Amino acid sequence: MSKLEKLLKERGPIRKIGVLGMGYVGIPAAVLFADAPCFDKVLGFQRNSKSSGYKIDMLNRGESPLKGEEPGLEELIGKVVKAGKFECTPDFSRISELDAVTLAIQTPFANPKDLEPDFSALVEGIRNAGKYLRPGMLVVLESTITPGTTEGMAKSILEEESGLKAGEDFALAHAPERVMVGRLLKNIREHDRIVGGINEASTKRAVELYSPVLTVGKVIPMSATAAEVTKTAENTFRDLQIAAINQLALYCEAMGINVYDVRTGVDSLKGDGITRAILWPGAGVGGHCLTKDTYHLERGVKIGKGEIDYPEGADSIYVLARKVNDFMPVHMYNLTVAALEKLGKKLEGSKVAILGWAFIKDSDDARNTPSEPYRDLCLKAGASVMVHDPYVVNYPSVEISDNLEEVVKDADAVAVLAGHSAYFDVKADWLKKVSGKTNPVIVDGRNVVEPDEFIEKGFVYKGIGRGDRNSHEIK
Repeated sequence: MSKLEKLLKERGPIRKIGVLGMGYVGIPAAVLFADAPCFDKVLGFQRNSKSSGYKIDMLNRGESPLKGEEPGLEELIGKVVKAGKFECTPDFSRISELDAVTLAIQTPFANPKDLEPDFSALVEGIRNAGKYLRPGMLVVLESTITPGTTEGMAKSILEEESGLKAGEDFALAHAPERVMVGRLLKNIREHDRIVGGINEASTKRAVELYSPVLTVGKVIPMSATAAEVTKTAENTFRDLQIAAINQLALYCEAMGINVYDVRTGVDSLKGDGITRAILWPGAGVGGHCLTKDTYHLERGVKIGKGEIDYPEGADSIYVLARKVNDFMPVHMYNLTVAALEKLGKKLEGSKVAILGWAFIKDSDDARNTPSEPYRDLCLKAGASVMVHDPYVVNYPSVEISDNLEEVVKDADAVAVLAGHSAYFDVKADWLKKVSGKTNPVIVDGRNVVEPDEFIEKGFVYKGIGRGDRNSHEIK
């Protein structure tokens, strides 16, 4: 029996857990741990900062700080708080009370071109964990990280801060989150859980931590680095699939056909050994994960030990996919310009109404939203811009209204950037009346409106992938 195995046996089963980072990953993870009968207490750690400190009191009152549609989350928070099994605290010294601590902290890239991630928040979290680490504890990184980080930077900082040795005095693992806003609890319970420890004892302890919260999903053990690659690769693949349909949408526009007809045709091919996982085109990819995980994967290869054998001078298909998806809000801007030009107008002096600031439907998650570059381009061209979103309340330096009529009043162009359910109910007659324009422009980046209904009412319509309608006559 190894030293770590002895320490873990002496400590006994995991009873007390800490989760660092009370965001879209940390909150549902913490309350699901708290709801598991085999765990006694869960502490959610949140810095009492100006921007995020409000979450502490909200969570301790049993309220969710996440304001999008998240089935069951607020009810579960209330349940575990009332039962005394969950508490949010800014006191990181309480890490020393725990058997296991997980870190769910963002890992963005300040500048993807130089492949240097901004690990400052994660490093601070790891240092806090290391400072209060005790023998026999388990530390798990849930953040998406560059392959090699768990056994490299994280291990080094934890050892430096604690004076303990990873894999001997404490267990260390990577178990990447696999959640999507709008279905956080469902995803954690039902998706398979990738768990990678730095040694066998670490992996086994991490499996013990995650197994009780799974209902349908199973645990898939592997090495820490393989787990890191799994997470970055699965998001990179999704980004690649989205880029493929976005590029097809651009092709269909150029050829004068409807990308959704083509998509239906491709998607119809099913059978043994046939996989055509075709996604949906749109105004751009946002969120914290897909917009940067490709760069973590690329960086992992760059700092890895081996040489990559790859076509000389060729771009990475993954990075190229990122460029295509980053281009889609620019394409939305180009469609807006073209639509106004059809009426003899320019963006300069026009009013643009943006429908949707969140990056995904029926959510308040606006991280890396494609609406922002679109808005910036419109403002740079001299347009005035108003933004509507029923879910996003606060966003730095952007005024967002939940009053749709106020936002679209007197608008020359209305651009749909998010597929919120409310936008599917917007009717051409109402929108035309409120805009006050004889020929208002509508640019649909999420396929929420029926083009012919709006064209018949005098709108100039442009839609992503709608080559069959983008050159229509003005009624």
